[in-house]
Amino acid sequence: QVQLVESGGGLVQAGGSLRLSCATSERTFSTYDMGWFRRFPGKEREFVAAITWSGDSTYHADSVKGRFTISRDNAKNTVYLQMNSLKPEDTAVYLCAARPIYYSGTYYSPLMYDYWGRGTQVTVSS
Repeated sequence: QVQLVESGGGLVQAGGSLRLSCATSERTFSTYDMGWFRRFPGKEREFVAAITWSGDSTYHADSVKGRFTISRDNAKNTVYLQMNSLKPEDTAVYLCAARPIYYSGTYYSPLMYDYWGRGTQVTVSS
């Protein structure tokens, strides 16, 4: 069982920045592709960004391209989400997710991830 713990959320004004972190004690962290999703009240999880095990490939939702950047540090067993130019519509619970590297298929569906953190709240005020 891979345990994931998010941090870095909070309240920020529109136009501001936050950096989310997702850490795990899993020693085989580098054998997992990682993703960030967000959940709006009463809605299903929405894809935000994903990164392959090596960090060589990244994917970002159109709604965050140019503003958010996913990265990872395998030596620290941590994946990050740098969020710039935040908008009120980015307000959500942000969750980190992991899936083994041997999984094929889209990175965009939450169904393709096996492990989830509990999430961290991001609130952007106008």
